[in-house]
Amino acid sequence: MSIGSLFSSPQFTVRISPASESGPNPNPSLNFSNLQRGPSRTRNLSIGTGNGGLGQTNPHGVGDRDGVIIVDHGSRRKESNLMLNEFVDMFRERTGYAIVEPAHMELAEPSIQDAFNSCVEQGANRVIVSPFFLLPGRHWNKDIPSLTAEAAKEHPGVSYMVTAPLGLHPLLVDVMNDRINHCLSHVAGDAAECAVCVGTGKCQLH
Repeated sequence: MSIGSLFSSPQFTVRISPASESGPNPNPSLNFSNLQRGPSRTRNLSIGTGNGGLGQTNPHGVGDRDGVIIVDHGSRRKESNLMLNEFVDMFRERTGYAIVEPAHMELAEPSIQDAFNSCVEQGANRVIVSPFFLLPGRHWNKDIPSLTAEAAKEHPGVSYMVTAPLGLHPLLVDVMNDRINHCLSHVAGDAAECAVCVGTGKCQLH
């Protein structure tokens, strides 16, 4: 799928905010290893061409009656599934959104159906399903929309949408660069294993 067709897909709309006129981002490299958890000062985030959307107010963003489901593939490995729960906790605290639930597309619970039910039970009248996937593929194009539509059948009157996956977002460059440099520091003996690798011994030079 081309990038052009991705942005023209009828399944979602991408809102591009104008780049900041104040000049380049003063913090082009983010240190995610020192990222502090805590409530956000803003409730709404949007995609922006200047700073990735962080800190920009979106009048069409997530509201108090919206439920957000963050869905990954799901794994037979318990530790991987628990990591999604931790990410959802981080997301909820950082955004301040009232209703945020994890879901696994397959292989583990909670399912998309479970998460959809939970959102509605908490008062959501619109459910936004956000795939925790890097690039568009069959799961985003067919499987997740199909499972979400099936879940929505039990809740007439509740609208829903499936958003784009993470895709080509500028902040992902910073995330990857931070991971690379942290792993190199670990191999050099200057940093502990990160939360992803801890206890696995996988981060080593061969």
